[in-house]
Amino acid sequence: MKNTVEIRWHGRGGQGAKTAALLLADVAFKAGKYVQGFPEYGPERMGAPITAYNRISAEPVTVHSNIYDPDYVVVVDDGLLESTDVTHGLKETGAVIINTEKEKDTLLPLLHGYQGAVYTLDAKAISMEALGKNYPNSPMLAAVVAVSGVMGQEEFLKEMLDSFRHKFAKKPEVVDGNMKALELTFAEIAKTKKGGVNS
Repeated sequence: MKNTVEIRWHGRGGQGAKTAALLLADVAFKAGKYVQGFPEYGPERMGAPITAYNRISAEPVTVHSNIYDPDYVVVVDDGLLESTDVTHGLKETGAVIINTEKEKDTLLPLLHGYQGAVYTLDAKAISMEALGKNYPNSPMLAAVVAVSGVMGQEEFLKEMLDSFRHKFAKKPEVVDGNMKALELTFAEIAKTKKGGVNS
């Protein structure tokens, strides 16, 4: 569908991939986009692989299937690269974004010859710095927005601040920590793009 960005998320139960996909749909909707955000998974259990999807468009979205040829893939757990072909159907004009502490070169052999852009981000390090805990979904959410350009950075941060303030009304430190995680991620992706490291 023209003017539509399709995103597929790969993670494990409890890491927040589903939450991030639904949050992206929510903030994009508030920014005036037509959106879909939905998960696909088997038995719901902590640590089980899950897949989630986003469609974000300037026009009404009339397709309701899973996403088989995404523009972007977000991998919240790099351990899934060993067992899942995360780049299956991924357009080479798009990108895969992987949460990892490893060097990018060590992951390339696990991407089944994918020729598009590959971005790596240590979401754990960012989360630990900003929140003191390992919550990779906020950094990975910011990373896909930064890489895809599906929303402007300022607009995204404004909508996320409103969302966090609503969700964590009695925990301002959580709001501040999550916003810091988003901002650190944008800075990291900007550095990566400028250096041409991953694209």
